[in-house]
Amino acid sequence: MELIQKNATEILLLLFLIVTFLQSGVDKVTDWKGNLAFIKDHFKNSPLKNMVSPLLAVILILELMAGALMFVGVFQLATTGETNLALLGVELSALCLIFLLVGQRLAKDYAGAMTLAVYFMISIFGVYLLNR
Repeated sequence: MELIQKNATEILLLLFLIVTFLQSGVDKVTDWKGNLAFIKDHFKNSPLKNMVSPLLAVILILELMAGALMFVGVFQLATTGETNLALLGVELSALCLIFLLVGQRLAKDYAGAMTLAVYFMISIFGVYLLNR
């Protein structure tokens, strides 16, 4: 219980990112066709229009890996105080968000790109906290 109290900020931040990334990844797995159709339409006028399917698969893998690492990292942090898996998961989430930002900017979806900044700041704060 002491480790949970000591690492409450990190654990809460991780839980927020876990919900964000695992839900997004699971949504892509359970509705691949719907997500692919939406993203193809979103990128129809961008330089990425012919690479949507493989790029969506890369994002899916990154989201699931980041979420899984952070999920296991919460338990590691709460039981041993170790941060290595949680940190790796948060770093992957930040990398994923950078990839998404590049896509949003190329699609000229500036409002969508702006919303990613909030998630990115949370991820970077997580990297900072878990590196202390």
